[in-house]
Amino acid sequence: MAFLLRVELPDVPGSLGALATALGSAGADIEAIEIVEHRADGVALDDVLLELPPTVMPDALITACHALEGVRVHWISRYNAGVNLSMDLEAVEAFSQEPKRALERLVEVMPETFRVDWALAVRVGDDGIEASHGSPTAPQLVPASTDWLDVTTATVLPDVPEWESTVLAASPAKDRNGGAFVVVVGRHGGPAFLASEVARLGHMVSLAASVQSV
Repeated sequence: MAFLLRVELPDVPGSLGALATALGSAGADIEAIEIVEHRADGVALDDVLLELPPTVMPDALITACHALEGVRVHWISRYNAGVNLSMDLEAVEAFSQEPKRALERLVEVMPETFRVDWALAVRVGDDGIEASHGSPTAPQLVPASTDWLDVTTATVLPDVPEWESTVLAASPAKDRNGGAFVVVVGRHGGPAFLASEVARLGHMVSLAASVQSV
């Protein structure tokens, strides 16, 4: 059973090895580790993709992590996006191969690339939403209100009632023909989007929009 763990730890030599040892001792089989952020205060934030046997509960991993000095678990959840963490370059390759569908292809790979539960791209017209394209896990319900569409840069969104208990971030973009889009990504229950993740989101959406040929 695959899980994704986001953990804060001291950004010093040996910390990652101690974390891997603690998780292994708790019964986890680590598949991949990706550094999400290095902070100025000497703290690193990592995402750890791991497999757990049915006999091991996720709480055991939290206990093992918190037994280490300076280590704190931000979030742990089932990871259904596949067994590998997809990197930004793989996402760029995916949408560059189909320039006419660049934004659609980006949305499709966003769950893996950004470790989110879903992604949704909506075209914005004079009367609000004209059309949308979502990842396979995107909600079918598009909010009736359009306040969340009024974003001028990549940002964390406030709560949207129709998407209750979901942490949201969004980025606007325009394709080569001037069509306006907003790409929204959501995580059920967290973790909160970091400033570095929001910046990545804005960069990737802008890049896909510049590639989109129609």
